[in-house]
Amino acid sequence: MKIQKKNIKGEVVFEYDGEALNQNEDEIILEAFFGREDLAFLNTTLKRGDRFVETFYTKRWYNIFEIYDRDDFAFKGWYCNIGKPAVIEGDTVSYVDLALDLWVEPNGAQTVLDEDEFEALKLDDGLRKPALAGLDELQALMKQKNPPK
Repeated sequence: MKIQKKNIKGEVVFEYDGEALNQNEDEIILEAFFGREDLAFLNTTLKRGDRFVETFYTKRWYNIFEIYDRDDFAFKGWYCNIGKPAVIEGDTVSYVDLALDLWVEPNGAQTVLDEDEFEALKLDDGLRKPALAGLDELQALMKQKNPPK
């Protein structure tokens, strides 16, 4: 499957391939592998070949990526994107990214990322309110270190 990250204008800004693991009318779970050069990120390193188990929801204002190390398969954490609900059409999953992100470490520690980029989008209340509600929902769920099912 193709996974597309779109900007607020609906333009594809990043696209990559993944394999569908499970799907129902409300979500799709995909497996993808990190395809960029190794990248230091907060308290970890994202490595080329790290395994991402990505859940996209058609009714939630976020998606969740579980990240596993390519070498020892250790769980690194959850990277969560705040965005419009995913659209699944044929062999493509797409979402409009709203810049705001949440990183959750395996111990449950949370870091909100890119708040300045979110503010710079100057979203109207029709997008801003559900995006912030999505972040609140995610933070509450992740306090349990267990993403929604």
